[in-house]
Amino acid sequence: MATSETRGAAVMTPTKGPDKAVAVRLENLSKTYPGTDVPAVDTLSLDIADGEVFTLLGPSGCGKTTTLRMVAGLEVPDQGDIYFGDREIVITERGRRVPPEKRNIGMVFQSYAIWPHMTVEQNVSFPLKTRHMGRGEIKDRVANVLELVGMPGLEKRPGPLLSGGQQQRVALARALVTEPRVLLLDEPFSNLDAKLREQMRAELKHLQQRLNIAVLFVTHDQIEALSLSTGIALMNLGVVQQRGHPRLLYEEPANEFVRDFVGKTALFKGEVRTANPSGQVAVAIGGAPDCVVFGRSYETGKLEDGREVYIAVRPEDLEIMAGDSGAAPSGTIGATVVTALFIGERLEYEVEVDGQSKIQVYGPRHAPFEETDRVWLKIRPEGHSVWPSDWSHVASINEDP
Repeated sequence: MATSETRGAAVMTPTKGPDKAVAVRLENLSKTYPGTDVPAVDTLSLDIADGEVFTLLGPSGCGKTTTLRMVAGLEVPDQGDIYFGDREIVITERGRRVPPEKRNIGMVFQSYAIWPHMTVEQNVSFPLKTRHMGRGEIKDRVANVLELVGMPGLEKRPGPLLSGGQQQRVALARALVTEPRVLLLDEPFSNLDAKLREQMRAELKHLQQRLNIAVLFVTHDQIEALSLSTGIALMNLGVVQQRGHPRLLYEEPANEFVRDFVGKTALFKGEVRTANPSGQVAVAIGGAPDCVVFGRSYETGKLEDGREVYIAVRPEDLEIMAGDSGAAPSGTIGATVVTALFIGERLEYEVEVDGQSKIQVYGPRHAPFEETDRVWLKIRPEGHSVWPSDWSHVASINEDP
């Protein structure tokens, strides 16, 4: 067991249907680089099913790229095993290690690695030529995969004349042309501008659904992870903090690191009114008349009535309304607008909450508030997470309950 504490309610592995076999299995993978005693990856285990987009998410240095490179064969684990289906790829104790070129993987690097002295056709066909395929088969495969990524007719275009989006498509085509069992993506959108990233995310999602292959995706970008993934493993310091469906990590974070890394959070001080064994907690918000909201906690045995807690609320679960200098109406809490930022489809406000602290709130662009305006905040009545006010423990969740 690799974890110090497991909260069963917060752990969920990606759902595998009856027809979805395991494409990649990692068992107790560990890697420590020379010159340090701290593992880059620490006893990591997970399964990725055929047709699944599984994302390793986390900050720089968390171990996600090291994990991807071990799967690709570009790094050698100190311990642990890797399987592609039933095929043994790495068995550390027996010294078994299949070389990268024999693992039947496709990989897209952050830099794309498009050779500038080659045309599109030459870049895409290169992996097939190294396998000594016949000219006819190479031509057919290249034509098919360029059609798949939306680049038919550009076979003769030189590498230096490709836009960023076209380079990304060529790199993807080159990774897919060998018909791999597993597609590995290492921060593939980081070099694109915001609009193109959004477009390529949608295109990759459609492409993966058509091909129905397993994808292991590495990113530090929450939006990419939440929008593309069927499963996410959020890593920190080489350890998986929580894994499961994107909605699970967003709505039921297992610890403070997950809560604060995935999405934005407003913390309200409050007091426990009631708590039951299933984890449901009623919290009275401090400084607000008759404002009680409901959330879930993984420390239910410690949340007796009257206990001071924090309740974590997502900005989109707060409604901002015009206020005045009087007492806040029942069920709301008063606040003062500190800053107002217009970002197009909405406004983002920083507000000073009565008896609390500064938090971020979203509001519609058609009914803007100005700085120093007095406002009322209405919290969505349920669906939040509750945290003991003195709890700083960061649990790691790296296996099934």
